[in-house]
Amino acid sequence: MKFGIGQAVPRLEDNRFLTGGGRYTDDLTFEGEAWGYVVRSPFAHAEIRTLDVAAAKAAPGVLDVLTAEDLKHLGPMPCEAMVPGRDGKPPAAPPRPVLAAGRARYMGEPLAFIVAESYEAALDAADLVEMDLDTLPAVTDTEGALEAAAPELWPEAPGNLSLDWEIGDAKATEAAFAKAAHRVKLRLENNRVVANSMETRAAIATYDEAAGFTLYAGTQGVWGVRGALAKAIFDIPSDRLRVVTPDVGGGFGMKGFVYPEYALVMEAAKRLGRPVRWTADRSESFTSDTQGRDIVSQVELALDEDHKITGYRVESVANFGAYLSQFGPYIPTLAASMVIGGVYDIPAVYVHVRSVITNTPPIDAYRGAGRPEAAHMIECILDQAARQLGLSPIDLRRKNFIRQDQMPFTTALGAQFDSGDFEAVMERAMENADWEGFAARRAASEAAGRLRGIGMGYYIESTIGAPTEEVRLEITAQGRARFYVGTQSQGQGHLTTFAQILAERLGIEPQAVDLIEGDTQEKDGGGGTSGSRTLQMIGNAALAVCDGLIGQGRDLAARLWEVSAGDVSFDDGLFRVASRNLTMGMIELAARLGELPGGGDEALESVATYEKSGATFPNGCHIAEVEVDRETGAVRLEAYTVVDDFGTVINPMIVEGQVHGGVVQGVGQALIERCVFDADDGSLLTGSFMDYGIPRADDIPAFSFELKSTPCTTNPLGMKGCGEAGTVGALPSLANALNDALSSAGLGNVQMPATPERVWTILRAG
Repeated sequence: MKFGIGQAVPRLEDNRFLTGGGRYTDDLTFEGEAWGYVVRSPFAHAEIRTLDVAAAKAAPGVLDVLTAEDLKHLGPMPCEAMVPGRDGKPPAAPPRPVLAAGRARYMGEPLAFIVAESYEAALDAADLVEMDLDTLPAVTDTEGALEAAAPELWPEAPGNLSLDWEIGDAKATEAAFAKAAHRVKLRLENNRVVANSMETRAAIATYDEAAGFTLYAGTQGVWGVRGALAKAIFDIPSDRLRVVTPDVGGGFGMKGFVYPEYALVMEAAKRLGRPVRWTADRSESFTSDTQGRDIVSQVELALDEDHKITGYRVESVANFGAYLSQFGPYIPTLAASMVIGGVYDIPAVYVHVRSVITNTPPIDAYRGAGRPEAAHMIECILDQAARQLGLSPIDLRRKNFIRQDQMPFTTALGAQFDSGDFEAVMERAMENADWEGFAARRAASEAAGRLRGIGMGYYIESTIGAPTEEVRLEITAQGRARFYVGTQSQGQGHLTTFAQILAERLGIEPQAVDLIEGDTQEKDGGGGTSGSRTLQMIGNAALAVCDGLIGQGRDLAARLWEVSAGDVSFDDGLFRVASRNLTMGMIELAARLGELPGGGDEALESVATYEKSGATFPNGCHIAEVEVDRETGAVRLEAYTVVDDFGTVINPMIVEGQVHGGVVQGVGQALIERCVFDADDGSLLTGSFMDYGIPRADDIPAFSFELKSTPCTTNPLGMKGCGEAGTVGALPSLANALNDALSSAGLGNVQMPATPERVWTILRAG
């Protein structure tokens, strides 16, 4: 079909967005609305001696000022991923109030909420809040939090240790290392990053005594946000809170959680009896949004005399921030565990993670959520092993790949890989990247006084998230296909992709599809968008809902034609009675339901639920080629090659765009983005784009992208997911390319981000 599965259909959303038709939270306006402004802690750690808001309350235009004292009836911010530790106990999760009470534990923590007739009035009143804050010693360094001399943040977490977690067979892994002919060890830093979505967070709340609250906010799933707010914070029935998400300008994991500001606008709206809005400015986002990564690992590899990997061991320290975010404990533990050994046949694996509390903003999911960290570790130590043992990194991978004839394969940690031809994907990527011609390119760079490196990252990731998803599809008499889903687009092109599946199965035009998402009033529930789960869940649910609609439509067509339902078939988008040469499309059928006896009370509507049978495992090979300026330490990405296995692909153009975006975020983390806190007082030093760099157009070369897929066997559509894959593959390929360049000059490894200053320091030391 022209607009069906596998076609590069232009995005249906783009005309609206490109012509200014986007409708984001901050675009919404309500009669009588008031503006909120959050007063935040200027210190990373401080006792709150005095917080006097009397003058602010009396300021012109101010309607109310909320402090922790006003919010005692509200519950704490929830952590829903209480992953048990080695002793079976959940992580230490000190209560996180909506507004800080008694002590502030990170720079930017909310202290008070000012509500005024205008944003300017609220901002002016903030200057009148009198604060007496007694600063305390702070700790922001991940490993440093465990040092004996580190200040302790919470009595509930002695020594700042929140969670001590392990997975794998420690004894078998120790035995593998004891017998190993070769052992390789590497320390890796997976640096903290700021999400920096194009649209900052915003929230607007209204309150009606009869109906309850309505919250408008940019989220990655309205039902999860409603559940956390209604159950954990406000202790109200869920039907007393409607959550609405309009268009969302990027999320990357960060918009998947409940935040203090959502509760603040809700409480203020109830107190004042009028709508209350809040929108973050960019500086606020640097300290009020959840951040990502921040994990330091000691990685070890054991190999036998033939260079087969016999054991893999990881010892990590992960930073939770000052509080445990909604899914924070899951990210460095279970989220990574499914793919911790990559695509290699490793018989013994052991992972030990200690997660700490520090005076920093909370950490939670950021694009890839644990899987980029896992890929970075295994792929970097493979290259390190190749250098240490004088081997080709390609030959080492070939020797240790899980082979296609071993599928389905169960890893040492219990993951079930259903499909994949890793060696074939790698070979194709090497061909596309002209791996064999690299030596000549390196020689040309060296002749020009520059270093050149090439690096490979073969990644595998697992799709995660809620395991069920319900969809509803109705065809209206006006010729529209209304598709109700429980996920949330943040720029991924959901409308186009879902419409292609419906077009393929039902024979309708993609332009006739309306996507209904982001409103708890429109649908009973949904798992939101995260963990590369959306297309696996909604795509397969769409197949089922189409089958239901076809079955219903066959019965209705039979009644219209006054024939037996068994005489009606459906193929090529048409209901048919071959013996009478009768045909009718789905849209025409919906328009003719009024002709049925009874006045057409029937609706052409179907509901279906899909429950996944297991994770899917997108995988692929990324190859980066970089050049290093010896004088300045500047790193230039010269070429980037991707070959991915995503199983069945609905729209290859959208998939390629997703990969491009993910790779660019990986480039940012690997080479540019550096979140720095003052070592003494814990204040954020990189709190704006003046200090925190993100990739620009001239940092990125043209990408080579190709799909070489094997269908997934665990879902009807055979798809694997793609949303986070670009970032998962980018980190190790870039790190390996840069360290290949440095090792060619006899220099040691550089940690991410490989900023010019860091690379220059290594060059000078060498």
